[in-house]
Amino acid sequence: MLMFAGLGSWLGAVQAAGAEPPPAILILGDSLSAEYGLQRGSGWVALLTQRLARERIAAQVVNASISGETTSGGRARLPALLQRHRPSHVVIELGANDALRGLPLRSSRENLSAMVSAAQAQGAQVVLVGMQMPPNYGKRYAEDFAQLFQDVAKARKCALVPFFLRGVADREDARDWFQHDGIHPLEKAHPVMLDNVWGALKPLLLGRQART
Repeated sequence: MLMFAGLGSWLGAVQAAGAEPPPAILILGDSLSAEYGLQRGSGWVALLTQRLARERIAAQVVNASISGETTSGGRARLPALLQRHRPSHVVIELGANDALRGLPLRSSRENLSAMVSAAQAQGAQVVLVGMQMPPNYGKRYAEDFAQLFQDVAKARKCALVPFFLRGVADREDARDWFQHDGIHPLEKAHPVMLDNVWGALKPLLLGRQART
């Protein structure tokens, strides 16, 4: 289900005056972006909308994240989303479910690369959000999985968040930051997750505004 988040009365007044709608930021993710197990409006995507309003950056957020989504599912859905929303920026937060299901990393890499290329072909700037697997998946597998995000970002020249859960999953008390399943972060972790994405997204947003 898509979630459209407003930016406050000041933005509504601009739109009511007949100005063009603000650029859209499309979030294509999995349960980490779909507020799985959280109160609605408390996840990092909702917090992103609040930060945009606070910093008076005119952009609307379209959350097209689905719990359980894989890179193949995101790749299949992306063309229609690009056509419908014409986003100026696309944040791709996918890949963790591929690893959890034991899907070939080569396929994940190809799917991510195709999604970045499709978004860029439509004129959107892309932020690729990287993930890491715990050590019990094997050192080589964990290293290769983390590396694939870096490889795609470098090849496609897009912005990269090296580790979405930095400051959450790598804490000494990390278990206290996750829900009972040990996979999905608690509400208190989502501001940290937003900060990780914001560091890569904000320069792109300001750069776009400077050119328009």
